[in-house]
Amino acid sequence: MVNDTTLLLDLDGVSVMRVERCEDGGRRVHLVTADASARACPACGVFSSRVKGSATTRLRDLPYGERGLEFLWHKRRWLCREPACPRKSFTEQIPAGARLTGRLRSTAGRRIRDAGSTVIQAARDPHLSWPTAMDAFKAVAHEVVEAPLPEVGVLGIDETRRGKTRWEQNPETGKWQLTRDRWHTGFVDALGVGGLLGQVEGRTVADVLAWLSTTPLTWRNSIRHVAIDMSATYRAAIRTGLPNAVVVVDHFHIVQLANKMLSLVRRRTTAEIRGRRGRATDPEWKARRRLLRNREDLTDEQFAKMWNPLLDEGKIGQTLLTTWIAKESLRTLLALARTGADRHRIGQARYKFLTWCADASIPEVRTLATTVDRWWSEIAAFIDTGHTNAKSEGINRVIKLVARAAFGFRNATNQRLRTRCVTTRRARGHLRTAQL
Repeated sequence: MVNDTTLLLDLDGVSVMRVERCEDGGRRVHLVTADASARACPACGVFSSRVKGSATTRLRDLPYGERGLEFLWHKRRWLCREPACPRKSFTEQIPAGARLTGRLRSTAGRRIRDAGSTVIQAARDPHLSWPTAMDAFKAVAHEVVEAPLPEVGVLGIDETRRGKTRWEQNPETGKWQLTRDRWHTGFVDALGVGGLLGQVEGRTVADVLAWLSTTPLTWRNSIRHVAIDMSATYRAAIRTGLPNAVVVVDHFHIVQLANKMLSLVRRRTTAEIRGRRGRATDPEWKARRRLLRNREDLTDEQFAKMWNPLLDEGKIGQTLLTTWIAKESLRTLLALARTGADRHRIGQARYKFLTWCADASIPEVRTLATTVDRWWSEIAAFIDTGHTNAKSEGINRVIKLVARAAFGFRNATNQRLRTRCVTTRRARGHLRTAQL
C-alpha cells in the first residue's frame, strides 16, 4: 500500500483516501467525496444528514503514465429528510450521473475537433464508447459554431457532393429515376484564414439566401467580392443577397471549360472523319494530354512532336489547331491579371479571342466565345482583382477526406459539424496566437 495521500489529481469535488499498488504495476486510487454540495438532494435541494449506506463507482479519467490509474470512488447514500420529497434517498454525484471526468470528455472531444481524428479512434484510445465520444465532440464543437464570423472581404462559394448518386428503378414504368443527389454549398473566407464559414445542404438560390439571412447585415455589407465558378445559380443568389458585392469568376473553371471544349472537339472530329472512336495509333489520341497542357509548359521539341503528326492528318489537325489557338488565346486573356495590364491591353486580347472564335467554323469554339462574352463582367473582375476560388476548392478536398476517413456520413448535420471544425483549425490557431 502506498500511503501518499498528497497525490495531485486536480479533480474538483473528490479527495484521495489512499493509493494501492496493483499486481500488474499499476496504481489503484481510492477517492472520497469532498464537496459538501453532494449531500443536497437532487430532487428538492435539501441537505441530508443521515447516511443510508455506501456505494463504490469506478471513475474514468485521463491516463497517467504508461499504465494509467484505476480510480475507485467510495460514495455515500443519503436519506432525504424532506417529508414531501418524492425521492427518499440518493447517492453522491459530482456532477449528477457522471462517471467520466470532465477533462476526459473534453480531451476526447477536442481530439476530434482540433486534431482531425475520427470518432472511433478518439473513443478507442481512452476506452470510451462511440456515442460518448460523439457527445463530447458536440459539446466542444459548439464553441466553433457559436463563435462570431470573422470579417470577410472576399467570400468564396462552391458546392461539394455529399455521398454518391443513387438511382432506383420505377416498378411501374421501368425507368431509372434519380432518388438521391445531395449537394452541400460551402461559404469560405477566400482571402483570409477564416476557413469554412458555414455550410448548407443544397445548391439552389433559396439555399444560398437562407444561409446569408442568418448572418448579420453589417457582416454582409463588409463583403466586397464573391468568388464562384461559372454557376448562374450562385450568381443570381449573390445579386439578391449581396447586391453590393462584385462577382468574380475563378479563372481555373474558365480554363477547365476551354479544355473540355478541346476534348469534345477532338472526340467529335475523330468520330466524324474516321467513323469510330479514337485509338492508340491515332495522332490526335496520342496528343490528347499534351493538347491540354499550357504552351509555356511544353518544350519546343514536345511542341513539334505534338503538332507535326497532327497537321499531317489534314482536317483533323487543322480543326484541333484552330481549337487549341482559341484555348491559348483565352489563357492569354486571363493571364493579364498577373501582369497588371491596363484596359487597352485587356480589350485587345479580348477582341483577338472573340474574333478568332467568330471566324472559326467550329460550333464548340463559338459556344465557348458566347459563354465568355456572357460572363465577361465577372471575368473582367478577376482580371482586375486576381481573386480566385482556390481556397474553396482546397476546403472541398478536406471535406472529402474527412468523409472518406469516416467511411461516409449518414447524418448531414454531423457531417457539416465535423467539416466546419476541421476546416477552421488554422483560423482558431491564429486567434489563439493573437490573444497571446
